[in-house]
Amino acid sequence: MLQIYHNPRCTISRKVLEEVRKSSNEVEVIEYLKKIPTVKELKLLLSKLNLKPLQIVRTSEKLFKEKFKGKNFTDEEWIQILHENPVLIERPIVVKNNKAILCRPPERVEEII
Repeated sequence: MLQIYHNPRCTISRKVLEEVRKSSNEVEVIEYLKKIPTVKELKLLLSKLNLKPLQIVRTSEKLFKEKFKGKNFTDEEWIQILHENPVLIERPIVVKNNKAILCRPPERVEEII
């Protein structure tokens, strides 16, 4: 079973979802803008990604540039910011068991499927 943190409006996210569906794996699609991950879920996801919170922040987002750019936050604060502003979460993220991959570029999905 694979999970994909997905934004249907994102071309790369749609491409990765298509590749996941072509694989022989079952897939759970998590539209994280509708079903916002809890702080606990974000911590678990980051652990599976082996990344720091700032590494999954969409720094190109207008919201980031207006409210967060140039400011220093702790990892705990970034996790709370991501929970409160899920649009800042980079996508797509594909999870399989205890491993997760941020599929940027989209070809990275091959590492997990």
